[in-house]
Amino acid sequence: MNHFDFRSHVDQVYATFPEAHHRPLIGLTANHSDLDATLRDRYYKQIVAAGGTPVIIPPVADKEVIVNTLEQLDGLILTGGADYNPLWMGEEPSTHLHGINRERDLAELLTARLAFNRQTPTLGICRGIQTLAIALGGKVAQDIQEAASPGTVIIKHAQDADRSEPTHSVRIADGSILSGIYEGETIHVNSFHHQAVAQPGPHFRITATAPDGTVEAIESTEHKAVMGVQWHPEWLEEEGRRLFKWLVDCAGNFHVAKELHKRVLTLDTHCDTPMFFPQGVLFDRRDPRILVDLHKMTEGRQDAVTMVAYLPQPKIGETFSSKIDLKGIRDHNPELLARYPGLGEETPRINPTQYADLIFDKIESIVQKNSRYLSIARTPADLYNDKRNGRKSIMLGIENGLAIERELANLKHFAQRGVVYITLCHNGDNDICDSARGCNTHDGVSSFGEKVIREMNDLGIMVDLSHGGEKSFYDALDISRVPIVCSHSNCKALCDVPRNLTDDQLRALAAKGGVAHTTLYGGFLRKDGEASVLDAVDHLEHAIRIMGIDHVGIGTDFDGDGGVRGMADSSELINFTIRLLRRKYSERDIEKIWGGNWLRVMAQVQNNRKA
Repeated sequence: MNHFDFRSHVDQVYATFPEAHHRPLIGLTANHSDLDATLRDRYYKQIVAAGGTPVIIPPVADKEVIVNTLEQLDGLILTGGADYNPLWMGEEPSTHLHGINRERDLAELLTARLAFNRQTPTLGICRGIQTLAIALGGKVAQDIQEAASPGTVIIKHAQDADRSEPTHSVRIADGSILSGIYEGETIHVNSFHHQAVAQPGPHFRITATAPDGTVEAIESTEHKAVMGVQWHPEWLEEEGRRLFKWLVDCAGNFHVAKELHKRVLTLDTHCDTPMFFPQGVLFDRRDPRILVDLHKMTEGRQDAVTMVAYLPQPKIGETFSSKIDLKGIRDHNPELLARYPGLGEETPRINPTQYADLIFDKIESIVQKNSRYLSIARTPADLYNDKRNGRKSIMLGIENGLAIERELANLKHFAQRGVVYITLCHNGDNDICDSARGCNTHDGVSSFGEKVIREMNDLGIMVDLSHGGEKSFYDALDISRVPIVCSHSNCKALCDVPRNLTDDQLRALAAKGGVAHTTLYGGFLRKDGEASVLDAVDHLEHAIRIMGIDHVGIGTDFDGDGGVRGMADSSELINFTIRLLRRKYSERDIEKIWGGNWLRVMAQVQNNRKA
């Protein structure tokens, strides 16, 4: 073929269908010099060789540009270049500081932080590792020699040799991603820097050091595909390409997960976030005081969540009002005083039914304020309609049947408000049943509790036995004419605590068509509480082995002490999907786990109601 025969080149593009297969889109931050945005060709050539599609990102510190760019990317490389202005770390400049680049600093710090929040696979190179550290709470030494401890001999970190020539060794931490990539303890690298990471910050650990102790690599402590290296792998040909191949592979997994989330409804069946709504938190901000908000749900590609009105169980001699921060509620919500006059008294008071209503009032006001992006859903059909229309969904639940105050009529009231399930009890026996952490007051479900369950069946409200004692669980299974659920409960075989379900309970629940949803409270995943997303997957898979794929799901318990490394808030929920994909779960199975099973039960319960 004549190289300059343009038509033949075009014909080659259209000679097959599809014209090209997807290659992960990898963004590369560009340098800025004089009037030019520039980038060494080695970066994008390595990405192409590793199977990716390179895109150069100009240094623009505009949130609209950065967010829109990140929405398209599957992976990110933070490239090398000049020193950072130390004022970003709250420091004054050292006399050893070299040139800084004002065009790059803010643009790249914002890009790194927002990419991290979106779970975007990221590789930081030289200046890029420093970008990660500064953007995520770490520190960078303005000069290695100056920062060294007295007596420390610093090796040369700015080589005169060709860029493709390794000039010093690096020792790699055992068990790190880097050790898996290079399959050994020591590699040899090039070196072009006088700064280095001094403190990796809370999200990273040090995974490689030079012989003088200089930090040469960091990686995520949260099971995320985020890594930084101090050397320049783009110049190290095939050895350097290993890092680019790692990033491209991770970006490919991330792309598959994102596309799957576009097609599959993702529902978290239990969070306690509403308990903070009366305290002035903002759902349309990325509010650090809560684990679920519009920003985090969007970052984690989450469609829906069941938000509960949580009611703490008073002990004998305690009043319900004494368990709630009513003064805080009153101070932040003067508009509620007319509806709940007890809040205005010198010693504020409220009853359980009123408190649940107050929580639902706050949820409804938040939804009304954000109605373009948020909706209250009552049925599975509502959830799917919201997803089609680009809205997030909130479903309403109650955690602790104390809310009905021994009045069956209140069940109808809450059904009319849109409550889809009620957790019969919490940590302590109530009038309905005994708790897993109770005193066996009724030897299971009480006679009143039996009426409650039957009325819930008639009204189409799901019966939730998370927190229920074992005898209460089996009683409820026998009483209910439709399947029951456990919205946030783990496996006792893996973590022997009273709140978890035995294998026999799991089997019995599945036999009656119910579901048990893995929760993220560390103490229910591991006895020592030091749990991660990997432990959550283990509990899910144990439940699948016992119950089958049609009876499991996820109920995070976010803002009710739920949240573990790798799934710390709603922004990280897509990480769970990535783990499931790595373990070869099909899209159909992932759809069931992310709410399909739950919605099958919900539809069955709602379709069998009598009232």
